[in-house]
Amino acid sequence: MTVAEIGRTTVSDRAGAGLRLAILGSRGFPSTYGGFETLVRRLAPYMVAAGADTTVYCRDAQTKWRSRTVDAVRCISTPGLDRKSSSTLSFGASGSLDAAARNFDAVLVLNVANGFFLPLLKARGIPTAVNVDGMEWQREKWSGLGQKTFRVGADLTARFATELVVDAEAIGDIWQSLFGRRGVFIPYGADVLEPRDDTRIRALGLEPGAYGLVVARLAPENNIELALDALEQASPDMQFVVVGSANYETPIEDRLRHLVATRSGFHWLGHVHDQELLSDLWAHCAVYLHGHSVGGTNPALLQALGAGSPTLALDTPFNREVLRRDDQLYPRDAAALAEMMLRTVGDAGRRADLAAHGREVVATRYSWDSVCGAYLDLLVSLAAPRAARATKR
Repeated sequence: MTVAEIGRTTVSDRAGAGLRLAILGSRGFPSTYGGFETLVRRLAPYMVAAGADTTVYCRDAQTKWRSRTVDAVRCISTPGLDRKSSSTLSFGASGSLDAAARNFDAVLVLNVANGFFLPLLKARGIPTAVNVDGMEWQREKWSGLGQKTFRVGADLTARFATELVVDAEAIGDIWQSLFGRRGVFIPYGADVLEPRDDTRIRALGLEPGAYGLVVARLAPENNIELALDALEQASPDMQFVVVGSANYETPIEDRLRHLVATRSGFHWLGHVHDQELLSDLWAHCAVYLHGHSVGGTNPALLQALGAGSPTLALDTPFNREVLRRDDQLYPRDAAALAEMMLRTVGDAGRRADLAAHGREVVATRYSWDSVCGAYLDLLVSLAAPRAARATKR
């Protein structure tokens, strides 16, 4: 089942009125991070507009428990340990306990690590749709124990989730092969942006249309080291920007600091909270390098395409599924990537072609209205039997 088959009507036609729906497993709402947070930032208000009583569970390391309302979305912070190895599980556990007590009509669960807590929700009769994301058990940032934990979480997700959501057809193939369940395909979304002013780009000391860009968390599976290796082979003078941070110590930070100190045109901006500035960076770069390797349909990739970034992406089944063009896919080879990067930066016609293709991809296959509509329709369908039983009582 595709996103187009699920979400066909406008938000005004939705049947969410009266339903109590929740989203569990993200950093919360609102959040300036990518990944699940991008989805929640768009989906939660959409659910509210459809008439659903909407709750988002949040992570707040400074708060044991609190509830507040932001833009008509109920934001509940529950206790947890904000550390690399324990954050997802600890916040997932406390959030699941709270959600079970509140007896929602349906819950959207993000991340297979929360598969450990699905039996609790199932015991309460609460239907769940679980976005399985990518292959979390293959992420190099996790220890062997961490990878095993995520794999067990995936097993439990396959067993106890009412429905699975895969954000790429390739992820569906993997889950069918490994766990015998394919799930519903609903990708992430993005906006096609109008041309943007370059004032803030120039204020950073950057020349519009002349710099390379990477936007990614500083995690091994995002292959930032490969991009930096290619940069050092490509040109000693090329302007280059890295946007990204890590919530744990990583050796790549030392390399980034060294490049900032030794290359006049190199900029490491860390995590950029300002989404407008991030869009400006994508819109005015000469080439965007997307090295994410173990996820499905990646939000940053779609945002870059919607902003008109001339994009080169690591050759994975997920990036190939989005781009559908061999000339935009690079191998795990720094010399080959350096050559592709220089060819793109030096050819205005190629940059314009890649930018136009990216906008078309987003407009035709990854609109936020279709994505949010598909999620809402799925949650409504899961909640319907439970809501009907409650009405009869």
